[in-house]
Amino acid sequence: MRWQSNSKKIIRFYNTVKYLQPVQIYYRLYYTLRSRLRRFSGFCYQHSVASKSVNIMLEPSIFSPNSSDCNAFTFLNITHHFKNKIDWNISKYGKLWTYNLTYFDFLHQKNMTGNEGLRLMHDFIDQNLHVKDGLEPFPISLRGINWIKFISYHKIQDQKIDDNLYAQYHILMDNVEYHLLGNHLLENAFSLLFGAYYFQDENLHVKAREILFKELNEQILGDGAHFELSPMYHQIMLFRLLDCINLLHNNQQTNDKDLLAFLQQKAEQMLGWLKTITFKDGSIPLFNDSTNHIAPTSGELFDYAMRLHLHVKETILKECGYRQYENENYECVVDVGNIGPDYIPGHAHADTFGFELHLNNKPFIVDTGVSTYETNARRMLERATAAHNTVELNGLDQSDVWGAFRVANRAYVTVVQENRNSIKAVHHGYEKKLGALHEREFIFENNGVKIIDNIIAKEEHQAVARIHFHPSVDEAMIHKHIVFHDAEGVIKTYRYAPEFNQHVDAKVLEIRFIKKLKVTIAL
Repeated sequence: MRWQSNSKKIIRFYNTVKYLQPVQIYYRLYYTLRSRLRRFSGFCYQHSVASKSVNIMLEPSIFSPNSSDCNAFTFLNITHHFKNKIDWNISKYGKLWTYNLTYFDFLHQKNMTGNEGLRLMHDFIDQNLHVKDGLEPFPISLRGINWIKFISYHKIQDQKIDDNLYAQYHILMDNVEYHLLGNHLLENAFSLLFGAYYFQDENLHVKAREILFKELNEQILGDGAHFELSPMYHQIMLFRLLDCINLLHNNQQTNDKDLLAFLQQKAEQMLGWLKTITFKDGSIPLFNDSTNHIAPTSGELFDYAMRLHLHVKETILKECGYRQYENENYECVVDVGNIGPDYIPGHAHADTFGFELHLNNKPFIVDTGVSTYETNARRMLERATAAHNTVELNGLDQSDVWGAFRVANRAYVTVVQENRNSIKAVHHGYEKKLGALHEREFIFENNGVKIIDNIIAKEEHQAVARIHFHPSVDEAMIHKHIVFHDAEGVIKTYRYAPEFNQHVDAKVLEIRFIKKLKVTIAL
């Protein structure tokens, strides 16, 4: 019935928005109402504001991947060649591709010349009146940092660029992303700090300091993790933090010694967390919307940090909900925490108790990964419980992920027991739906890993434990290393997504059981 469908949608919507903070609701309503009033009144932002900039000194940062070749651009493994002029509003590949085009990260690829960079910047400025997505606060934030870094490295003095960039910062100040919070708000603040130094603007400076002190204290957990619990976004936030330290350290134009010390402290915490969670081969677990070749690598970040005289040392994972175990034969990272901050779970997946495991410095058990942010069936699949190394009951997700970045009811975790070589936890994601709890115990031994699943429920449910393998793993290796009894197992093919818009066939082991399952990963 249609009314039943609408009722379910309303309930799901309520179970999503009830977690939002008041500031998010206020600014979402405020920005929406203001936008409508401004359309009615004919309001338009200026695209050139008289400015006065100063020379910024910066140490070398991290090169960006090659993504621009004349008028050909490659983002997210999709290449487009603009025949005549660049269409900064191109939408055929999705909004994230358009965003990447307008970030201007390509200004920092190794082969980018000063003249080519200037040509691209002026092309963007000349089309400013018609730019849409690129003048949203998030791309303005990233582009502002990229332009200022490029101008500084190439010692460019161009009043047209300065006046346009200053106008963009006025737009950003008028649209700070309080309705989203999280990494978006931090990106706004990092960029405002760059703008404050470049234009010697005290309004930008005050806003940047206000946000950075508040949000870094909230968003960087006690163990150094960025609170959205995505290793890739952690790398991105750390990169931006290092760039800000670079800025403050080399440009003592304001009394920001307290801010510099604060940023250095947070950066060293984040470096410690990243050092711990990074595998020996330099890769990261692809948890929570993480994928390869988007953020700087851990190795690049460690090298950059050392050039900035920061200390890199491992830390103990705790508040983030991840745990890391290793010996000379294997490394394993497990997820025994909640999905992330309740008010911004956009990058969360229904993956509670998932894990990744490397054998002899090579990936063996992996996360499915993520290939798209578009609202489509593939996005739903990659966020679903069935796409992760955990247990699914009755074909349902542990947490109600929907849309591209939404979560309604979500699983909460209680750690029951933990010691040096084992951890046992339970989540209640299926309690309301099925009256069931899922308890999982990881036991780490010298010769392997034991995983014990227990479904606590009055009634029996169809449980499926899945283990997704790296494409290099064949069936013979699975039979050699995976041992279980009294359950039905079948090996199927799934599509591993190591990067955006990239899929590789690989094996997944599905084990069906009723109440209890013990799996041994033997070396």
